[in-house]
Amino acid sequence: MKVLAINISKRKGTIKKPVENAVLKINHGIVGDAHAGDWHRQISLLGIESFKKMEDKGLKLKIGAFAENITTEGIELYTLPIGTKIRIGVSILEVTQIGKECHHGCAIKSTVGECVMPVEGIFCKVIKEGTIYPDDFIEIIQKC
Repeated sequence: MKVLAINISKRKGTIKKPVENAVLKINHGIVGDAHAGDWHRQISLLGIESFKKMEDKGLKLKIGAFAENITTEGIELYTLPIGTKIRIGVSILEVTQIGKECHHGCAIKSTVGECVMPVEGIFCKVIKEGTIYPDDFIEIIQKC
């Protein structure tokens, strides 16, 4: 289980762009990302396996197309119960929400045609800060 990519954007509802690393802050999320803030959806994660489901439908997608902050590999994120704690590098995240309702006029859904984020994406808050990088190992440290 690992991080394939870290993605940020300056505006909510837009496709995110890959970055070389991300600084995670408690009560904030990823420094420089539009979704950061003191709320329960500070960071979003989506597995490459979910991308592959969409590609099987004929869509050609880039990492970040679903506005996910962290693209993962080797873990069925949407099966993790709320409250699960995961370690990425030295940082620790807590799962706060599974899926979401796409907002009206979502740029991702209008660009891609449909969105797996509402079903297979997860949201977390930062409970231990640090810097994360692509290829960092993901460890489930407490499953609720």
